Amino acid sequence: MTTTPHVLSIALDETSDPSLRPLPVAVAELLAEIGAPPRLVAHLRAVHDVAAQLLDRVGLSCPALAVDREAVLFGAATHDVGKVLHPGELSGPGARHEEAGRELLLAHGVRPELARFAGTHASWEASGVGVEDLLVSLADKVWKNKRVAALEDLVVAELSRASGRPVWQEFLALDEFLTDVGEGADRRLAWQALHPVQG
Repeated sequence: MTTTPHVLSIALDETSDPSLRPLPVAVAELLAEIGAPPRLVAHLRAVHDVAAQLLDRVGLSCPALAVDREAVLFGAATHDVGKVLHPGELSGPGARHEEAGRELLLAHGVRPELARFAGTHASWEASGVGVEDLLVSLADKVWKNKRVAALEDLVVAELSRASGRPVWQEFLALDEFLTDVGEGADRRLAWQALHPVQG
């Protein structure tokens, strides 16, 4: 029995509570092809939606910040794809999915600059991490209302550098936005929990 129709439904069908943007069709098809579990697809969709909200906010408040929007959205939509190979990490801790996810995406023809997010989403303090990586990491935390000061400080520094506004001003604006996004966490978590860990 194939899980493809169910995976595509989770990834693409309209939702009302919470209202979530659909995943990109190419990502949804890839997730179906590799047999992604329903819970993983739901998680990726929730993080993707928060990433889109974050990009919208950054675009309005800091248009001088150069961000590859499509890369961030792809990264958010695929960051945990390695959990297909390490399903125990769907419901428990672990980092084996990170490099495994990058390799899985590369094996399916994804360009290295897009596949990287699977490996960088938990490594925001590593050298060479760019603003796109930081935004994917931030979306992966705040979707469930988890606040990580060190990560947020890095994002605030990027915003301040690009806008020329003081760090404190960027911090207050980002904090207000993240607080608002966090208020929807219970609905996102409940929606994700409706989907089984196994197909």
